[in-house]
Amino acid sequence: MAIAWLAFLDSLMAVALIGAGMFGAHYRWFPAFSGFQMFLMGFLLGFIALLMGIIGIFATRNPIRAHGRKRAVVGTVVGVLVILPILWIMLTGPKVPAINDITTDFDNSPEFSKAVELNHGRDMKYDRAKYAKKQLDGYGPLAPLKLAAPPDEAFQTVQRAAAQMPTWTITSTDPATHTMEGYSTSGLFHFNDDFVIQVRADPSGGSLVEMRSKSRDGIGDFGVNHKRIKDFFAAISPASSS
Repeated sequence: MAIAWLAFLDSLMAVALIGAGMFGAHYRWFPAFSGFQMFLMGFLLGFIALLMGIIGIFATRNPIRAHGRKRAVVGTVVGVLVILPILWIMLTGPKVPAINDITTDFDNSPEFSKAVELNHGRDMKYDRAKYAKKQLDGYGPLAPLKLAAPPDEAFQTVQRAAAQMPTWTITSTDPATHTMEGYSTSGLFHFNDDFVIQVRADPSGGSLVEMRSKSRDGIGDFGVNHKRIKDFFAAISPASSS
């Protein structure tokens, strides 16, 4: 039966696309976002295979069409196995706004320099109108980290902490402006997120560590840029009190 065959073939294509997307991006056979798009296409095909498989099982109740039931069952089972883990992640994951540029300072955000080169001249200026309200509504206030040390000393603390971050690659360090840039690479798809950190003098004494983190791909980030800033500030905080 045709619909049973389609369910079976769609399920095989779903598995193939998901596997190719994950492994291809992980081993850098093609860009991370291309791999993620293949992964999403596989998820969609898995959903279609599930629907067609259910229809196929219903349609093959007739003994005349029973020869197609096994393919319909395979399509249904594979469809369930494909979409359930992803649906679980979507339903239980953090509910965050569809933005991918997070900063600690809406009015005077740290700006990228080296990352502009790495992004082939892409406009990397912070867009307050596009991101600020959504960030505030989705995450609440994200203040810069206050350190008791003066900027020169605080920047050395930032450098030491950044060197210990496991997924980070530092691309630029400017002691004169107390600014550091780099990018973080995700484990599976190898997405790259650019970040810039700037230590500024605090008018009330000590220093303020400002940070911005921005994804290179997509329109959302599943909360990773906000988490990156929070995690880095948490890594610095014990050092600042010692």
